[in-house]
Amino acid sequence: MKHLPSERHTLSILVDNEAGVLARIVGLFSARGYNIDSLTVADVSNDHAVSRITVVTNGPPPVIDQIIAQLDRLVPVHRVLDLTDHGPHVEREMALVKVAGTGEKRVEALRLADIFRARPVDTTTASFVFEVSGSTEKVDQFIALMREVGLVEVARTGVVAIARGAEAV
Repeated sequence: MKHLPSERHTLSILVDNEAGVLARIVGLFSARGYNIDSLTVADVSNDHAVSRITVVTNGPPPVIDQIIAQLDRLVPVHRVLDLTDHGPHVEREMALVKVAGTGEKRVEALRLADIFRARPVDTTTASFVFEVSGSTEKVDQFIALMREVGLVEVARTGVVAIARGAEAV
């Protein structure tokens, strides 16, 4: 069989909001050797009965199809949607980025933050914590530039995503 190129896919999984569901989803990935690049989960219903798990993974199309089929078979899973194949969707990630520096490094950190629309959420005389959100690429680029002016630490949310359009999918 010919080696197929790996593709990045964003999966949106609606599940029962109960103990152990996330462990079952992650267990499915790890038991089969599939990597998770990003994972987020949150309650998304008024009655707290349903959560949305957003998983970013990579693999050739047959592997992605297999992952989706296996997820669909799990009892607590209501729906699995491959947003990458579904069509237009919005993806965002948020990061808190701690940068230390004084003098010119401090001024440069503030200038770069302004360009990226990152906002300072904590400030001391020797450091900042910036909040930046946007595409994964934008967050990656901001972090790379902050390395040059005094990056200390990063905390990231992982990708959240939703299909575009007026209807729920």
